[in-house]
Amino acid sequence: MLNLVTVKLKCVHCGHSLMDHERLVDNVASIKLYLKIGENEGYIWLSSIYGSYNLESNIDIEKGEVAMFKCPHCFHELKSAETCSECNAPLVDFHLEEGGKVSLCSRAGCKKHSVEFEDLGTAMNHFYNEFELQKFTPETMVSPKKKKPEQSESKELLESGSFLNSYCPHCKMSLINDNLLILKVEKQDGEMGILYMSPYLNVFTHTTTVKIHEKSPAKDIKCIYCDHSLVHPEKKCPKCNSDLVQINVSAMRRLIDFYFCSRKGCVWHGLSNEDLNYIMLEDSQEW
Repeated sequence: MLNLVTVKLKCVHCGHSLMDHERLVDNVASIKLYLKIGENEGYIWLSSIYGSYNLESNIDIEKGEVAMFKCPHCFHELKSAETCSECNAPLVDFHLEEGGKVSLCSRAGCKKHSVEFEDLGTAMNHFYNEFELQKFTPETMVSPKKKKPEQSESKELLESGSFLNSYCPHCKMSLINDNLLILKVEKQDGEMGILYMSPYLNVFTHTTTVKIHEKSPAKDIKCIYCDHSLVHPEKKCPKCNSDLVQINVSAMRRLIDFYFCSRKGCVWHGLSNEDLNYIMLEDSQEW
């Protein structure tokens, strides 16, 4: 099981933060590094979600190639004295802003990495804060609250932070496990993986076990139990015209249709026209 924990890194030489809050990967601030592979030089932006291997780069990276990583501020090489126990390539070292060290393999495609905290107290505090999921506390992330908006006395309002009990519309199995919404995802090239999403309304953290480029649509998204496609055969995203994914969520003591866009980076989500007569989603520009 992947947990949605982010790591905030800084250079081991100059101490500058490596976090890029303008270039997002997995909808969170990325880790920006200078990259050199052979004669090619450029930049790479890594996902800061621990366990996610998604990235973006302005140079081509072939699987198996060993890269040289440098700090984008002082341009010192971030090479470790140790080598990867899986493929024997050099490891790359970073410091955690909270205190501690992160190491990852410099070979493209190798998933060897580790986190070392300076002390147990620092580690426990870090993971406790990260599991708050965008500063929503367990008290606020509860079942959908009922609120009567002034413009419509008959509508229920699902507020930001509401926990969306989610189900497959085909087999009716719950898609929630360990407070994560879990689905199968298929890339355009046919590679299959698992998609982990936050089940809290307007909390947009997610990760996948396969690399999906930003703004790339998924070929298919399926139920993890019955393997039935959840992509609606007709509906398209009104924002980017990509396929919409349909799941059921519980509200007003019944199941309603909930849609979100299948294109990575597109944050549109909504309800059916029929359900909008009874339910409102608290205003949001993202999913």
